[in-house]
Amino acid sequence: MSADPIAALAARGPRVSGHAETVEAAITAVRDGARRHYAADANGDLDLELLQGDASYAEGLSRLAETGDLVAIAELAEVISLTAAAHAAGDEVLAEAAWEAGAAGIGWGPTPELVGARARARSGDPAAATALMAAARQITGDMASGR
Repeated sequence: MSADPIAALAARGPRVSGHAETVEAAITAVRDGARRHYAADANGDLDLELLQGDASYAEGLSRLAETGDLVAIAELAEVISLTAAAHAAGDEVLAEAAWEAGAAGIGWGPTPELVGARARARSGDPAAATALMAAARQITGDMASGR
């Protein structure tokens, strides 16, 4: 298992119990891709980091697709979209909240509260990160960190 707490959170959820290790590996790879895209070392080769990030994204998405878990795939797509928007806005807190809420959605399934929190994030609501974290804690029974 990975050392990534977000990937581990998703893998603990009951709806992925038949393929938890694959889900954890997939999310770990996609998070590595995101890290490479959004936190590329300015002293390193930015183009190489982006290419390696693309490869990590592709690896993670491919692994998840192999499970046939359409809910997990849709949840991960939501996370990727929200984190891209959050990074574009320079909001690291929102980006991490989107990951944690997405892990809850992948592992336990989406809820109306999660869908509503994502809508708040898309509308630019300044309380969206708090709403995403609250939804994650509600879904996971407080396993989410609640940062």
